[in-house]
Amino acid sequence: MDAYGHVNNAVFVRYLEEARIDFLFRPEKNFKQGSVVARHEIDYKRQLVHRHHPVDIELWITEIRAASFTITCEVKDDDVVYARASTVVVPFDFEAERPRRITPEEKEFLREYMDDAADEEEAVAA
Repeated sequence: MDAYGHVNNAVFVRYLEEARIDFLFRPEKNFKQGSVVARHEIDYKRQLVHRHHPVDIELWITEIRAASFTITCEVKDDDVVYARASTVVVPFDFEAERPRRITPEEKEFLREYMDDAADEEEAVAA
């Protein structure tokens, strides 16, 4: 909470990070080989005041490229959206210290969470 009594913008980034890590590093499907954030874009829609119950974060994939993908999120309660964000994630080989391509297994996992509009755009581009 900041001096104005609402959740600070930096805290929103932490919320998004927690959701992204929970999504990408689940035991059954994950990016254990590593990934890094290349870009964050956040639109703050409404102030979120401090409270003792959690806020929901809904996420989906909006773009899959050869060596990056975009996760789009909404921080929300039911129909109230507090922030909408997109994060470009790059798979990364930490041993070689460079980006790597998305594996076929990772791509298959990501496609399960693609929104319908993005899925149609990818099909047209292919």
